[in-house]
Amino acid sequence: MHPVDYRLVMSALKVLFLGGTGTISRACVHAAVAAGHEVTILNRGSKPDSDGVRHVVGDARSVDSLRQAVGDGVDVVADFLSFVPDHVSTVLSAVEGVSGQYIFISSASAYAKPPQYLPVTESTPLRNPYWQYSRDKIAAEDVLVAAHRERGLPMTIVRPSHTYDDRRLPTTGKWNDIARMRSGRPVVIHGDGTSLWTLTHADDFAVAFTGLLGNPMAIGEAFTVTGTHAPTWNQIYAWLADAAGVSSPEFVHIASETIARFAPQVGDGLLGDKSHSMIFDVSKVTRLAPDFRTTITYDQGAHRTLAYFDTHPELQQVDTELDAQFDAMIAHTQDVRG
Repeated sequence: MHPVDYRLVMSALKVLFLGGTGTISRACVHAAVAAGHEVTILNRGSKPDSDGVRHVVGDARSVDSLRQAVGDGVDVVADFLSFVPDHVSTVLSAVEGVSGQYIFISSASAYAKPPQYLPVTESTPLRNPYWQYSRDKIAAEDVLVAAHRERGLPMTIVRPSHTYDDRRLPTTGKWNDIARMRSGRPVVIHGDGTSLWTLTHADDFAVAFTGLLGNPMAIGEAFTVTGTHAPTWNQIYAWLADAAGVSSPEFVHIASETIARFAPQVGDGLLGDKSHSMIFDVSKVTRLAPDFRTTITYDQGAHRTLAYFDTHPELQQVDTELDAQFDAMIAHTQDVRG
């Protein structure tokens, strides 16, 4: 099969999702099906919850699995499972030449930290000295940019920031924070809580993403795909407390560097992303997906997420190690402050 002739963009596309059941990709699969596209997902066994989706059980790190999923060819490969350059190279070895467009899900955490200017745009330099995850995404992007320049690879890069759905909490402590609020224990907020943080519901993200599928204007381009809703962290935690039914939560503000020292497992993502104000210019993707906008703000999202967790008690998992670390850093901070 030859790559899609983008002079004749089809209304219905054959789209292969690598992943398809994660926080972002699940919503994108739903949106692609709703748009009338023929959707296949490849993963290790997680079943899609959309009707009419072809499911291939396999390994995205396996060329054989990838070739089985691609079959005679697809119009778009949407890759939600590649995190380092080798992952991208493996996928390309199986799909290049039999896919009209390869969409790589990168990360807005790749943008320079701390940012020199806001809002962040696609031309903001890519550099994150704090987080290996972000540096790996940058290196994977470099592979794709070189392939596009050298041999015309029809690629598109998508950079989401903090995207959530009804099954995911955005705070550092996740369910720990809710459990601590409900039991009257103090909850840690990084910094002074006044930095601005862009939160995007996956359903909104999927609108923009669907607008990039098979779009000739997306080839060779990178797009920031986030909402325009950027509350402070204090507001985010307050909305979660309200959704959790806690009227007077106790919040303790602790420097991000201190949190990272006491809980190193969350330090890289905090210092390399969440501790900085992040506001994005999304005008570039909006030109290709004019229906894209923020429709779910976090005052709504918090209630949706807590309603989901409260009806799924199996998700209410407290990380006991992190909980002890929160207690230790709170005690340390109180001692220092006297």
